[in-house]
Amino acid sequence: MIERRRSRPVQVGRVQIGGDAPVSLQSMTKTHTTDIKATVDQIKELEDIGCEIIRVAVPTREAAKCLGEIKRQIRIPLVADIHFSHRMALDAIEQGVDKIRINPGNMKDKGKVEEVVRAAKDKGVAIRIGVNSGSIRARGEEDIPMAELMVRAILRYCEHFESLGFRDIVLSLKASDVMTTMEAYRRIARECDYPLHLGITAAGPASTSIMKSAIGIGGLLSEGIGDTLRVSITGHPTEEIKTGKGILEALGLREVEGWELISCPTCGRCEIDLETIVEEVKAKLPPEKRGLQIAIMGCAVNGPGEAQECDIGIAGGHGFGLLFKRGQLVRKIPESEMVTQLLKEVEAMSAPTNGGSGK
Repeated sequence: MIERRRSRPVQVGRVQIGGDAPVSLQSMTKTHTTDIKATVDQIKELEDIGCEIIRVAVPTREAAKCLGEIKRQIRIPLVADIHFSHRMALDAIEQGVDKIRINPGNMKDKGKVEEVVRAAKDKGVAIRIGVNSGSIRARGEEDIPMAELMVRAILRYCEHFESLGFRDIVLSLKASDVMTTMEAYRRIARECDYPLHLGITAAGPASTSIMKSAIGIGGLLSEGIGDTLRVSITGHPTEEIKTGKGILEALGLREVEGWELISCPTCGRCEIDLETIVEEVKAKLPPEKRGLQIAIMGCAVNGPGEAQECDIGIAGGHGFGLLFKRGQLVRKIPESEMVTQLLKEVEAMSAPTNGGSGK
């Protein structure tokens, strides 16, 4: 069981970040915000697969003025991502967004930042102070570690906001380098109790981002650090939610949706066509969300033990398999019938019994 860092709760629409709330999943639209229909359609697609907070880019005042209509058509909290212009931040707040994301460092006029903070306070809008490694280093700071620079900067911003009586703050300190990101979050976690938004910025396409995010975001979560997350992927945002869910499920921070398929990587001891069997079972498994653990193992070394530990499993032998169900050996089945018989047993276990799961 992961012992999570204690953070102060911040309300973002109907979703709480921090406190005793579960780690929430976020994404960001890839559409032009001025295209209201395309933006709403993408948000609804993300809502349907489990996105809990959505962020949109606000590069112009025209985009800011579309936020109210977008918010009216969606179910999840809306966050406006704003840089440079305090006026766009004020427009977004007036449009009724649930949170804004700003980097006070690229709004050069301190008075204009204060205007934004006061407006957010008046409207009950949370602010994420987000600093990225690409926009933080100043001349003369080349020898200071980036993680330290990000923490110094964000603490200055927090102190400024607090002096205005504003504490509905979420923090993020992102770099494209995994170790820099992790060190920055570890440092800030020791310095304050604001909730933390985790992410690796500019993480690249799915093949790269999934690895970086699993290590960086997953590593921090395993240490109890983090209250909400966004996996950044160069690609369709649905992949961000799927990856984020996978990280949370792997750490036991979210119940597994549907079945969990466990299979060995195969080696020279494997005496069944494991890869084909796994792919066929995966394609035919019923989609009910029952949290079943299903093992398909290729040999007698680890196979029986893994199969016994799962809800149901097969341990392969020479052209046959041993079928285990809830830790008990049920029967021996030929390789040609493995898929059919396993699916039949899974279907029976997936059927509702007194409202419980298959376990």
